[in-house]
Amino acid sequence: MAATAPADVLPDPCPTAADSCPPPPTPEELVARAVAPVKAAFLRPPPVRDTPTNEESRASGAVPLEKKSKRQFRRERKQEQESVSRLCVAVGKTGKADACKYGASCRFSHDVDAYLAQKPADLEGTCPFTVLEQSCQYGLACRFFGTHKDNHAPSENHEINPLSKDIQKLLWKTKYKFPRASAQIKHLGLKEVMKIKANATTDDKRADHDNPDVSCEMNGDDKTESLCSPPVNVEHDSSLCEEMDNLGGEPLVDNSVPCVGPRASKKSKVEGDEIHKKAADSHDTKVYPEDPSLLNGLEVPSDSASSCKVDLVTTPHLREKKIIDFREKLYLAPLTTVGNLPFRRLCKTLGADITCGEMAMCTNLMQGQASEWALLRRHSSEDLFGVQICGAFPDTVARTVELVDNECSFDFIDINMGCPIDVVVNKGAGSSLLNKPMRIKSIVQASSAVTNRPLTVKVRTAFFEGRNRADSLVSDIYDWGASAITIHGRSRQQRYSKLADWDYINQCAQKAPDDLHVIGNGDIFSFTDWNRHVSGSSKISTCMIARGALIKPWIFTEIKEQRDWDITSDERLDILKDFVRFGLEHWGSDTKGVETTRHFLLEWLSYTCRYIPVGLLDVVPQRLNWRPPSYCGRNDLEPLMASDSAADWVRISELLLGKVPEGFTFAPKHKSNAYDRAENG
Repeated sequence: MAATAPADVLPDPCPTAADSCPPPPTPEELVARAVAPVKAAFLRPPPVRDTPTNEESRASGAVPLEKKSKRQFRRERKQEQESVSRLCVAVGKTGKADACKYGASCRFSHDVDAYLAQKPADLEGTCPFTVLEQSCQYGLACRFFGTHKDNHAPSENHEINPLSKDIQKLLWKTKYKFPRASAQIKHLGLKEVMKIKANATTDDKRADHDNPDVSCEMNGDDKTESLCSPPVNVEHDSSLCEEMDNLGGEPLVDNSVPCVGPRASKKSKVEGDEIHKKAADSHDTKVYPEDPSLLNGLEVPSDSASSCKVDLVTTPHLREKKIIDFREKLYLAPLTTVGNLPFRRLCKTLGADITCGEMAMCTNLMQGQASEWALLRRHSSEDLFGVQICGAFPDTVARTVELVDNECSFDFIDINMGCPIDVVVNKGAGSSLLNKPMRIKSIVQASSAVTNRPLTVKVRTAFFEGRNRADSLVSDIYDWGASAITIHGRSRQQRYSKLADWDYINQCAQKAPDDLHVIGNGDIFSFTDWNRHVSGSSKISTCMIARGALIKPWIFTEIKEQRDWDITSDERLDILKDFVRFGLEHWGSDTKGVETTRHFLLEWLSYTCRYIPVGLLDVVPQRLNWRPPSYCGRNDLEPLMASDSAADWVRISELLLGKVPEGFTFAPKHKSNAYDRAENG
C-alpha cells in the first residue's frame, strides 16, 4: 500500500509519453464533474485487487452464503442451546456453579471449566467497566476478564427508557389501555384500525412467572428489568381522588376533546381562544368500567380510600406544551442502523446539542418487540433527546404516542413522514403520507392531543420529483398541533441523489407561521454550509445534520469552532476507539457484545471511507456529492481508512476488537458509497 508521496518527486499521471497525454483537469473542472479535487502529489492509479478466495469474498460480502432450510436452522439452534458456550449469567458473574437460583431447570450451562476451555483468548486492552472502577456484570464471559480487579462497586447504568417486563406482557396480550388516544380518535371521527381488547381477564391461563422456560430466558437477558420491578411512569393524581370523594364515589367522566374540523379561514388569536374555551366546556358521558385500583393492569398506589377511575382527557393547548428552542442548535438527525446510542453519545462529546433516536415503527412498539423498544434507549449525556416513530394511520400513531409518553423519558417526539424505504412506503407510512395530506392532518391532530411534549414532523419536498407539496403543509401544520417541521430538500423519488433543494426549503420557511420552527435538512457537510443556510435565512431555525455526521462526526466541532479541521488519522482512530468503548458499555463486553459492536462499527466505516483529509484537497471544504479518486495518504493509515473495500474495514475492526471469528461475513446494509446511481432513486 502506498505511503507518503515525496514533495519533490511528483508521480507521472500518465504511463505514456508526456506529449501524448491530455492536460490534467483543473480543480474547477473536477468540481463541476462532482469529482474531489485531490492534489496531484497524492493521486495514484486505482489499486488492482487480486481475485479473492472464497473465504475472502465471503468476508467482504461479495459471495452470498447458501440459503439454509428451516430444518438446518432448527438443528443449529438446538446445538447452540446445548453448547457449553451459553454460560448462565448468574454463574458467569460469580464463577460458582451453584449461584443460579433455577438450578437444574436452567436452560443455560453451569459447567465453568468447559466454558473456560472453549472461550476465546482475551482481547488486548482493559475492560470498559474496570476503567470506570465498576464491577463487570459479565464476569467470566467478559473478553477482558484478565484485567478485572477486586472492585465491588456496583455498575451504574446510565441508559434510560428500558422496556419493563410488566408493560411488555400487557402489550403482548393487547391489554394496555389508551384512554386519551381513544377519546381523541372518537372526537375526531376517525376510523380505528387497531383493535384493543376491551375486557381483559385478570387470571391468565399460563402464568409466565411459573414457567421455568420463560424464567430461564429472563435469566439469560440481563439487560431487561425483572418482573418484580415496579411499573414506570404510573403516577397518582390526588386531586382527582379528592373530587371522587366529593362526588360520593360516582365515576368521573372525561372532558371532551374539541374536534378540529377543516378551517374555512384563519381566525384571530382572541377568536381561537374563545372557541377553544367553549369546546372545552362540553362533556362526554362515556364511563370506563376498569377496576379503580388498576391502570393498564398495574396497581396504582393510593393514599386515600378511594381511587380515580379514569384520567381527564383534555386537549393540551400549544402554549401549555413544553417549549424547545431549536434555533441554531446542532441537531443530529435520527439515523437508521448507524445512529445508535453509542454513536449519538460520541457525537455529544464532539459538540452535538440535540439527538434523536432511530426510527421505530409504531406497530412493532405496540406489539412489545424488545428490539424495537431498544431504539428508544437514551443515554444520560443526551440532555435534549427526542424519539422518532413512523406509522400509517392516525389511531396507530396516537396510541403509540400515548404509550411512549407514559413509559419513556424524552423531550420531544418526531413523526417520520419522509422515509423513502420501500418496505415503509408500501405500508402507507413514511413519505407515502405526502400523497395524503388529510391523513397527515388527522395524525398530527390526534397525536398532539395525547401528549404535553412538543410534537415535530419530518417530511420531504414531495413524493414525486417536480410535484412539491411541503409548502402546503407548513402554513397549517402548526394549527394542527406540531411545534416544528423538518424538511429534507429531496423528493422520495430522488432518495439521496442530486443536491438538496435549499431554495424550496427557504420558500417553505417564508410561508410558515412565526411560532413554527422550520428545520432544514440536506447536504450539510461543513461549517460554511451551516452558515449559509442558518445565518443566511432568518426563518430557518436550524439544520439537521445526517450523512455529514456519519462521514465526519467532528463536523459539530467544526461548526462550533468555525474552522475546517485537518484531522489526522491518529485522531480519527481515537474517535473510533471511543465508539468501540461506548459500544462495549452498551452492547456488552462478552463475545456477543464484542461482535455486535464490530458489526455496527463496520456499518459506520462504510460511510467514513468517503472522507478526504483537508490537507489533500485543492478546494476546501469537501462537498457531500464529490466522488473521491484513488489517492495515497500522508501515512499508511489514511489510505486504509479511505478504502471502499469491506475487507479493509474488517482489518480496521481487528485493530480495535481483535481477530474476527471463523466464518465471519459482512455486507453493508445501506448503499452508502452510491452517489448518483439508479439504485438510489
